[in-house]
Amino acid sequence: MTPDDRYDVSGLPEAQFEPGSNEQVLKNRLGIISKQDMDAAEARALEQAMDVLVRTYDETHRFTATDLCDCHRTWLGDIYEWAGHYRQVNVSKDGFPFAAAMQVPALMDQFDRDVLRRRTPCTFADRADVVRALAETHVELVLIHPFRDGNGRLARVLSTMMALQAGLPLLDFSVIAGTSKNTYIAAIQAGLDKHYAPMESLLEEIIEQSRSSS
Repeated sequence: MTPDDRYDVSGLPEAQFEPGSNEQVLKNRLGIISKQDMDAAEARALEQAMDVLVRTYDETHRFTATDLCDCHRTWLGDIYEWAGHYRQVNVSKDGFPFAAAMQVPALMDQFDRDVLRRRTPCTFADRADVVRALAETHVELVLIHPFRDGNGRLARVLSTMMALQAGLPLLDFSVIAGTSKNTYIAAIQAGLDKHYAPMESLLEEIIEQSRSSS
């Protein structure tokens, strides 16, 4: 939440922290107060959710904004009350502000009607078209940042499901947790100017790594 919010959001569940967590863990259904424990709980929930999601959406499915809300809820619904609902607080990361909360519904509607409609189902014959589709959807979703938390991981879930539609293996994004993290952040920021080439290059690397490890 940023200081220039024009309305009081302190009563919203997504704006509250779990008592005893020293404002390190968002208020949750499990009473977790340790960031390490929460990271582990979210990771376990994501692994379980992926098992469900890859069986829910087949290679002919056109993804929608509603699907993304459902995916977010499938993943985090047992942990957070606000899972699957667009955020009502402004958020930023490392000084980089994402879309204002009041703009999120309209931006997601536009993302649905434009990007998701053009780029899914991701069944393009040309590999370059597949990578371009993955890059655009990933970058634009992260820039909107529609949910209070978990947006980057949700974007990776969407990329993975789109890759499966294209006949690629499950994507291994571990590369961005290491030396390529700054490259990933720069690729997201380049998307502000609709410049997706940096993310395309990174995704090519991720795809090749995923193929070699599958």
